[in-house]
Amino acid sequence: MSHSSEDPGHGNSVAAWTSVTIILVAFSVGTFFFFLENVTMVWISVAFVMLGIFAGPVLKKLGYGVGGKHSKSH
Repeated sequence: MSHSSEDPGHGNSVAAWTSVTIILVAFSVGTFFFFLENVTMVWISVAFVMLGIFAGPVLKKLGYGVGGKHSKSH
């Protein structure tokens, strides 16, 4: 199996890891508060999921994505 130098990295970047971590933690916390029937905290968790969705592209534009100026694959 050969490795191509044009491999996109499959999202192995600070931007991707940060985005996925924020979404995963927010979803987990939201699920926990859903079972506790705390509607306010569930909606706050939804807001953090939205933050995670936007964090990835913003960090990518700042150079923390695959091939960015602050990434290891630069």
